[in-house]
Amino acid sequence: MGKRSLYVSITNHGFGHTTRATSVAATVKQLAPDIDIILATTAPRWLLESYFSESFTHREIALDIGVIQPDSLTMDKTATLAALQEIQQKEAVLVETEAAFLKAANVGLVLADIPPLAAKVAKTVRIPCWMMSNFGWDFIYRPWGGEFIEIADWIADCFAQCDRLFRLPFHEPMSAFPSITDVGLTGGTPKLSEDELRSRFQLSAPRAKTILLTFGGLGLAKIPYENLKRFSDWQFITFDRAAPDLPNLCKVSDLALRPVDFMPLCDRVVSKPGFSTFSEACRLDIPIVTVTRDDFAEGPVLVNALKDHSYHQVMTPKEFAEGSWDFLKDAPVPPRTNQRLSQQGNEEIGRAIVDFLKNFTG
Repeated sequence: MGKRSLYVSITNHGFGHTTRATSVAATVKQLAPDIDIILATTAPRWLLESYFSESFTHREIALDIGVIQPDSLTMDKTATLAALQEIQQKEAVLVETEAAFLKAANVGLVLADIPPLAAKVAKTVRIPCWMMSNFGWDFIYRPWGGEFIEIADWIADCFAQCDRLFRLPFHEPMSAFPSITDVGLTGGTPKLSEDELRSRFQLSAPRAKTILLTFGGLGLAKIPYENLKRFSDWQFITFDRAAPDLPNLCKVSDLALRPVDFMPLCDRVVSKPGFSTFSEACRLDIPIVTVTRDDFAEGPVLVNALKDHSYHQVMTPKEFAEGSWDFLKDAPVPPRTNQRLSQQGNEEIGRAIVDFLKNFTG
């Protein structure tokens, strides 16, 4: 049997796709240390290493764009369309180049989250392409109309060539995919104990008054940090290096640490709508405060599902940016259903990958 490799193709959009796909790849490595992992993404290596501590190959390539954004809530549709059209124009070269790489690296399986071209690359070398996501890019682009409709049709055609989709919770129908397996929540597991974190970062506030502020890899242009002065006996934690120096704001700059590492210390997580943050918080049963995002098709889907499965508070971007944050004094709203989501998405996908690659002969 040839040496087995898993090629993980990751959308270059924010950090969420990277964290959840890398969490699954790390689970594969734990289950089968002899499987070589290739992470194909332009995400920074420090982010990959924060979720994947074993050796891996970093293949720095972009097979898709996602949405070009100056921050986590602002989209540049014009730049996004131009970048997508450039990807289309380069499709043949991209597919040929990556197919040659897969063959040389003896890759037995492609896992994509969720670059559409990954399916065509895998098909070229006659190996399966499995994907994982809670939405497809066709779902995001189609409502934008105009030239984006043709782009969405092209993406749906790519997705139709995917051999198996692991559909994550908080999902849209994803009807372009011919074979769908529903799985549980994915994400990282806290690395350090609460006592270690409290000692290292001198965090003395009780959990009931400790809040994690996290807005994804792109951050937000305007976070009203001045409101924190109204809660002088509370502790806030952020990964925003541009945040002001405030006595009750802990700024985390250690690249090895992640928001999920601090979640067990916190009464709530304040976040923009994002699958990975929601998923990691739900895996730890931490209530979530979020803002609506109606101009991005995934936003309403995420917020609606959040209301079903988690203690939550939801506000408009205006309420978040211009309000006094008195919502922190209110109790989170209970979930609308008693349905518990599986927390084993990493293991469900990872085990399927390992079982498949056991029989791969390259």
